Amino acid sequence: MAAAVSAPPANNVGKWSTPLTTLFVLVLPPLGALGALATLVMGRVQGVHIALFLGGFVLTGLGITIGYHRLATHRSFETNPLVKAVLYILGSAAVEGPVVEWVANHMKHHINADREGDPHSPRDGLLHSHWGWLTQFAEIEAEKYASWTLRDPVARAVSATFIIWVALGYVVPFLIAGWEGFLWGGLFRQCAVQNVTFAVNSVCHRWGAQPFNTNDLSRNNWIVGILGLGEGWHNNHHAFPVSAYHGLRWWEFDLSGIVIRVLEAVGLVKNVRRPALGQIQRKLYVPAAVNLYERVAS
Repeated sequence: MAAAVSAPPANNVGKWSTPLTTLFVLVLPPLGALGALATLVMGRVQGVHIALFLGGFVLTGLGITIGYHRLATHRSFETNPLVKAVLYILGSAAVEGPVVEWVANHMKHHINADREGDPHSPRDGLLHSHWGWLTQFAEIEAEKYASWTLRDPVARAVSATFIIWVALGYVVPFLIAGWEGFLWGGLFRQCAVQNVTFAVNSVCHRWGAQPFNTNDLSRNNWIVGILGLGEGWHNNHHAFPVSAYHGLRWWEFDLSGIVIRVLEAVGLVKNVRRPALGQIQRKLYVPAAVNLYERVAS
C-alpha cells in the first residue's frame, strides 16, 4: 500500500526498491507537509491551495478506497472499462503502488490477517504496521494473490503506466497554483492520503469497536472511518470483505459507499454486493443487534 515507481512484470509483483519507497513515502511527502505548513505560517496560503489539497485528497483517496480496494481487490461491484480506468488512475496518483501490486499485497493481508505472513500486522509493533513494513516488503506473486488483475486489461494498462499518473498528481496542482499548489495539492495531499491508508493497517487493528467475530484484530475506528472515506469501519470489512459498503449502520459514515450508491443509481455500476441480514446476524457477537443493520441489507 505504498509507493513504488516501476510497473509489475507479467506474473509477479517485483520486490520493492527500498530507496524509492523511502523517498516517495518517508521523505518527500513529509517534507512537502512541512513546506505546506511553512507557507501557512508565512501567510502565503490561498483558497486555491486548500481546494487543491482537499479536492486531491478526496479524489485520490476515492481512487484507493473505491478503485483499488472495493473494485480491484474485492470485486464488490462491476463497472465499465472507462469508469474503472478513471478510478485506477486516481488511485495511482495516491502513490501507493500500481494497482496489481496493491491488490496482491492487500489480499495477502486478508489471507493471513494478524497471523504469520501478514505484511503489516500490529502484532509486530504499531510502527511496523504503519510504516516499518514498507522497508521490509518482500516479493509477492501476483498469480497467487491477484491473478484476476493480470487478466484485466485495464488493471494491467494502468499499472504499466503508473509513473505517468504519479507525475500528473504533482504536475496538475503545480500548473494550477505554482509551487504552493505543488506542495498542497501534490506532496502534502499525498502524505495525508498515504498515512490515512496506513492508519487502517495500524490504528484499525489496535483501537476501536469489534461488533463482529472475525478471528483477527480488526476494529471499527470512527476517526479513521471519517478520514479514510469509510475504510475505518474495518471490522465490518473483515467480516464481509466483498461488501461494497463498509459503513453498515446509519451512523457509520462511509463516503465511498455513498459514491458507489450514486454511481449505481445513475447506472455506472452494477451488481453491487452487500451482506444479507442473515449473514450479519451470524457474525455479530450480539445477534439481537441485527435490527441496527436493516438499512444496508435493503
